[in-house]
Order: sequence, then C-alpha cells, then structure tokens
Amino acid sequence: MLHRRLGTVVRVLSERPGAQEILVGDDQAINYPDLTGRVEVGDEVLLNTTAVDLGLGTGGVHFVIANLSRPIGEVDDSPGHIMKLRYTPHQTAVLSIEEDDSPHQSEIQEFESLDGVPVVCCELHSQIAPAAAAMKVGTDYQARIAYVMTDGGALPISFSRLVAELKEKGLLDATITCGQAFGGDIEAINIYTGLIAAKQVAKADAAIVCQGPGNAGTGSRFGFSGIQQGEALNACNVLNGSAIAVPRMSFADPRERHRGLSHHTLTILTDIVRSLVLVPIPDDKFADQLSKLPHKLRILDGEPGLAELKRKGIEVTTMGRSVEEDREFFLAASAGGALAAEMLAARPKV
Repeated sequence: MLHRRLGTVVRVLSERPGAQEILVGDDQAINYPDLTGRVEVGDEVLLNTTAVDLGLGTGGVHFVIANLSRPIGEVDDSPGHIMKLRYTPHQTAVLSIEEDDSPHQSEIQEFESLDGVPVVCCELHSQIAPAAAAMKVGTDYQARIAYVMTDGGALPISFSRLVAELKEKGLLDATITCGQAFGGDIEAINIYTGLIAAKQVAKADAAIVCQGPGNAGTGSRFGFSGIQQGEALNACNVLNGSAIAVPRMSFADPRERHRGLSHHTLTILTDIVRSLVLVPIPDDKFADQLSKLPHKLRILDGEPGLAELKRKGIEVTTMGRSVEEDREFFLAASAGGALAAEMLAARPKV
C-alpha cells in the first residue's frame, strides 16, 4: 500500500533534464515533469512517502504522484507506442528504437554483430563513473561511450545526478534505457536491442551496462537486482561483443558477504554467466580466488581513471563511502574501463 500525503511546494531546489528536486514543506521530493508535469512554488502536490516512512535507503525520497494545482497536463503528440512503467498509473509511451516509426529501425534490422565492441558490465551504478573516466583518459577522449541503463534500480534515468554530470563533463556520449527504464537518449525494449542500439545508432566505440541507482539486495544467493550484470554479460557474448565483468570488491563494507570479493560477483561469475568473460582487477589481491573461475583474468592500473574523476571534479560514492574510503571498489571499476581502452587501442583503424 502506498503511503501518501498532501503538501505545498515551497522551493525548487534544482532541475536537470527530466527531473525537478523540490522542497515540499520541510521535506525534499523528486518530480518527473514527463510524468506529472512541471511544478512551481505554491503548487499543491500529492506525494508518495512510502520509502521514507519505512526508513529505506533504496528509493528513500518522496516522489510527486500528481500536481493537484495543475491536474490536466499538456497532451504530448510525439510518436511512440511502446509503453514503459506498463500497467501502472504512470505508464508512459516512448518511441522505442525497434518500432516501425523509429527513424533508426532499419539500422536495428541490419545489425549482424557487435564485432568485438568492448562492453563493460557493472553491478552498482557508482561503478560507471570510474569505468567511463578510465576509458576516456585511456583513449585520449577519442572513444565514444554509450551507457545502457537496465531496469534493476531506478527506472527514470533522470533520477541519476551522476549520469547528468558525466554527460555534462564529457565522460558519456549517449544514454540508452532498456526494459522498463526510460528517459535515455534512446529507448530500447530489452538489453539486446539496447546493446545493438549502442553500436548501430549511438555509434559508440564501447558501452557501459549497469542498473540505475538503487540496488536492491538481500542476504540470499540470487536475491539481488545486480544479478542483471550476469544477464548483460551473456547478452554481450550472444551478440559477439567483448564482455568485461567489473568485480565488486571492498575492504570497507561492514557486511561480511561483501568484504573482499563480494558474494554477488562470485554468484554472477559462477552461476549466471554461461560463457567466457574478461575480469579486470586493479591488483593481485584476489587473483588466486578469481583464477579458479573459467574466465580470463587481467590486472590493470585503475589509478588513471580515479585521477581523471578528481581532475573533472566528479565526486562519487558507494553506500555513502567516498573514493578515498573505499578505494578498492572504485579501482576495480576503473580497471574495467582501462581494459576497454586497451582493447580499443588494439583494434585496427578503419
């Protein structure tokens, strides 16, 4: 059951494409103009307060359900017949890349192979920043990078402040939202067409695949949304890409199951991935453990990617911990980007 309450907008704190961060009374909330219309100071809004009331970190913010001061929004006559957030009160139509009305539909139909395009598959949203930075700096900013966001975490890509900043500062060139996720530069029905769109439409040299912010996890072996990392690795290999699995590792996480090499990574690489993938690590701390798995292990320097994030003024955290507080976690993601950059440098020039 939804927890709901009424409130009045007292301030618009910030705006980015697709999202308004607002103050309703004393509480912060998110409004998605594409779903509920824009809000302004003085508007009465209906809020979903469920996650905050439950004290949750994932989804722990209020969301605008409706602007009661402007209940009838403008009709959007843009093309598109694929529904996302299907069968919910906020279902919205998008022009998906696979549709007949899509100007790029022929490019999707003509696809044959990813032709070895590096695809860096992450588990947690915060890993995309060091991966992208390492890839950019490792190719002297020549690589064009597409971020393919799956629907395991946040569904609106506009919820991610990080993605907006990475695009603004030149570390991401295109965004693709697949499954029930929406709001990217390109919309796709599933991870396969999302990857195809990265190559055929976004003209990306490499892709990063990851869920949006808000990983859902439990103590059970398969009960976590980041398991989509394994599904993305499988999809990449089916499409003949070069699948790179960023391991989740930490010496700062207080939970035993995530300290060292996370049980999530071991489950994904042991039970979910069905063919060989590349596993980059920043040093040899977990080399013995990973070398027992049927994958190809590589040790690469993750420091350049983190240095580039610092140079760009991009601050990133995982579970509230900064780069300095959980350096191994971010170095592993940066090593994934470094491996993709190395592979791009080795590709023959066309």
